[in-house]
Amino acid sequence: MKKIIIILLLTMYTISGAYSQSIFGNWKTLDDETGKVESIIKIYKEDGKAYAKIIEIRNETSKNNVCDKCKRKNKDKPILGMVILDGLTQDDDKWSDGEILDPKNGKYYKCYIELVSVEKLKIRGYIGFSLLGRTAYWYRAED
Repeated sequence: MKKIIIILLLTMYTISGAYSQSIFGNWKTLDDETGKVESIIKIYKEDGKAYAKIIEIRNETSKNNVCDKCKRKNKDKPILGMVILDGLTQDDDKWSDGEILDPKNGKYYKCYIELVSVEKLKIRGYIGFSLLGRTAYWYRAED
């Protein structure tokens, strides 16, 4: 009986550890200059691909902003609720072959993301090759 309980506990621990090491969930973005939380981004899976949308904006004066610099479908749409990470597919530990939108400048970039640790996510946006780009880190937030 003790063996069964130990096996069940180990299985539950393994499953919960795998979930906590997922890219999916809520993530905090930080201001590069102040280090304060700017927004909360929710990464979710749909049809086997990863997407992310802005679910919270911390700056009260920015909550109702629209993406006036955006092109395509996001032109003049509210930034709050906007999908900014679009259609990434999993390749081992990385998610790639999609794009990310920077609502501050309205530009789309190719990107990949990977989990650095349970609490830290690396986002690399680039034009052309990944060498020509910018890396940002998001930090896990409570769901």
